[in-house]
Amino acid sequence: MEDNKIDFSVVLGASMHDMKNSLCMLLQSMETISQSIEHTPQAQSEFAKIHYEVARVNSNLLQILALYREHNAQLPLNIEEHFLDDVIDELLAKNEMYITNKNISVECEIEQDLSWFFDADLISNLLNDILINALKYTSDQILICAKLVDNSLVIEIHDNGDGYPESMLEKANNEMTSALLSQGRTGLGIYFANLIASAHINKDQKGYIKLANDGRFGGSRFTLILP
Repeated sequence: MEDNKIDFSVVLGASMHDMKNSLCMLLQSMETISQSIEHTPQAQSEFAKIHYEVARVNSNLLQILALYREHNAQLPLNIEEHFLDDVIDELLAKNEMYITNKNISVECEIEQDLSWFFDADLISNLLNDILINALKYTSDQILICAKLVDNSLVIEIHDNGDGYPESMLEKANNEMTSALLSQGRTGLGIYFANLIASAHINKDQKGYIKLANDGRFGGSRFTLILP
């Protein structure tokens, strides 16, 4: 008799992909509506909060989908050359509503004409998740830097919040654990960042991340290094 059992992992993967697409459409619709109607200050604040939470859920879904693909050895990389100005501009545009509403100052320091080879979708999702968390925990300042150091691309995100918990700093480069996931600063996001960074390999050198509380503004500093 033919086995007609449903492979739940396949259903889960397809469902996550479908939910991700729906959330992306919802975010686009919210941005369009926000630009076309008048809001009171209170309504603008509530709208920005909703947009932020939807973006956060969408980011979490992207992480879970990437983890699912990695578990099933289906995480192919599309490595192409990309200009960092374009990547950062798109990143800020995605979060413009929340940045503006919360009066957060975002500075960028990007080396002129800087480009590098990486998977734009995966790296953009990684940076977006880190920025979303920085926006939540910062007091009012964020700095995004991109530069070349020792033949590697280095991207940093600084904020002036209270910094990473000590337990997260200790476990940042380890396997995902229940303790890490319990951290309010999204342990899954750090694990996801590690996964994506290490998938970028050039001449036997793997990408990696670093967490520290020595940011330019006295808060946290997230660093992504791609060889």
